[in-house]
Amino acid sequence: MPETATPITPIVEMRQINKAFGAVQALSDVDLVLRPGEILGLVGDNSAGKSTLMKIMTGAYQRDSGEILVSGKPVHFRNPHESREVGIEMIYQDFALCGNMDVGQNIFLGRWPRRFLFVDRKRMYSEADAVLKRLKVDVNSVYQRVESLSGGRQQSVAIARAISFEPEVVILDEPTANLSVMATERLLETMLELKKHNVAQVIISHRLQDIFAVGDRVMVLKRGENVGDRYVRQSSEQEVLELIVSGTRETARTADEAVGEAA
Repeated sequence: MPETATPITPIVEMRQINKAFGAVQALSDVDLVLRPGEILGLVGDNSAGKSTLMKIMTGAYQRDSGEILVSGKPVHFRNPHESREVGIEMIYQDFALCGNMDVGQNIFLGRWPRRFLFVDRKRMYSEADAVLKRLKVDVNSVYQRVESLSGGRQQSVAIARAISFEPEVVILDEPTANLSVMATERLLETMLELKKHNVAQVIISHRLQDIFAVGDRVMVLKRGENVGDRYVRQSSEQEVLELIVSGTRETARTADEAVGEAA
């Protein structure tokens, strides 16, 4: 008999997630599936619930109901520190870097390696340089002050810091919003490099061209509901744009259904 492929367990699965802020229902029964090494584009208008969903995944917000599984096991994160412990990192638009410190210090901010009572600077800069080389990012020196870097290079430092935690999932919130064309190209190359290392990624973006350049799947939220889940190779920017503008829950395919179609 022919062998059958073993199903790949999602690295993260979110089921029937609900979240309200007072009288405003931010998320309604949202499902999300993310597999190892997959790049998922998360799109929708400004009130769609994209960042809210990701903050629930990381523990920055608490869900009202629903379930989150990591590698098939139910989890409940009370804060981002707990999600980091199981390999989930989120990079926000403001990068959260200290401009008056250098690249190496920022990559290991808050956890500088020590030798006895002193910071082991040699080890810190060596490990920071190794992370940058692994990602093939364009930063001149680990000793350079972050405030002197361009927006694109600061983004690279933020990604390097996230990767230094050895995550299995990286979430990027509007990463190309303020980048030049060249810096955007470098960032997309970095995302593909992460994919080679089997790191799953979620990119929240209004730039469909970026998602279609590197993404595997795109999920559309509208008013807190999942109205579409498409494989990039089986869809188009126009179809996704139509879902953003006029999609309803009835027209949506769930993430599980989309995965099943490609099996």
